[in-house]
Amino acid sequence: MDKKQTLLPLAISFGEPAGIGSDLILSLYKKRKKYALPAFIVYGNLEFLKNRAKRLGLDIDFVDCKPQEANDNFASALPVFNIDGEIFDSPAQINTQSAPVVIKAIKEAVADVKAKKCRAIITAPIHKEALYSAGFKYPGHTEFLASLCAKNADAPTPIMMLAHEKYRAVPLTIHIALKDVPAQISFEKIIKTALIVEQDLKNKFNIKNPRIGIVGLNPHAGENGTIGVEEKTIIEPAISELQKRGINAIGPLVADTIFYPPHWEQYDCIIGMYHDQALIPIKTLAFDKGVNITLGLPIIRTSPDHGTAFDLAGSGKASINSMLAAILQADEMSKT
Repeated sequence: MDKKQTLLPLAISFGEPAGIGSDLILSLYKKRKKYALPAFIVYGNLEFLKNRAKRLGLDIDFVDCKPQEANDNFASALPVFNIDGEIFDSPAQINTQSAPVVIKAIKEAVADVKAKKCRAIITAPIHKEALYSAGFKYPGHTEFLASLCAKNADAPTPIMMLAHEKYRAVPLTIHIALKDVPAQISFEKIIKTALIVEQDLKNKFNIKNPRIGIVGLNPHAGENGTIGVEEKTIIEPAISELQKRGINAIGPLVADTIFYPPHWEQYDCIIGMYHDQALIPIKTLAFDKGVNITLGLPIIRTSPDHGTAFDLAGSGKASINSMLAAILQADEMSKT
């Protein structure tokens, strides 16, 4: 039997029903041979998926099954782990009634990855506001996944990585106002983030001695303290400590030149100090092909680097590129 056939299936949670997540999953399943896609099973509502496929004009057979049966069915029918509930096929029209199904789909998918029934999870975009009515209490998808992976009430620290092929970037701080960034940069945060990045580059990307670049906060990386002191007082000491621990960390690097591809390629990952510093380069390089990868979890999780795109839902016009990249990235990482 071919090695690819013996691999466990990938799990895909179907995301917000009013968005494009299911459109992308269905479109990619229809093109599974063209892209030589690995077997996957969709966690979501079967009847809704059938209705959305019909709306999109996609002739797809479906099978309600368990992960153990996904490989055998994938060639002829889309495997679905059915989550009961009444989900309406109403593109761009948020219905809070669907929230419990969306939440349960993620829970079931994560549980099956943890139980080694599936080898990784790809999450379609959710709409947090739509989930609050069902008791969703997390700032985002990532924090929810971390809570599902908690051991003894101890949740892992999730780290967001954006990736495209060999280019990888991690923001030290994420969704906070720019004026609040300096106060959130600390010696401890840099150490913890870099250690998680280093560990996952080894374990999930099979990179034996990761080279990690750490960017300065200020223009020209502070120019020796003349344009800001964070590099001298926080970032440089943290890099020195990482080097003492045997981590191949380099910096502080100058942000306006390090993301030039020939420079970027010298590092296995770049850690930026704030959201836009790290994400603008990757989105400029690969706008609709970037992948969001969550580091720091005991499971492999990827997702497309975009949101629900309500304006495109049900139209068949949404780009499949980022979801395709997320599936292929999860496939490659879980083989490692």
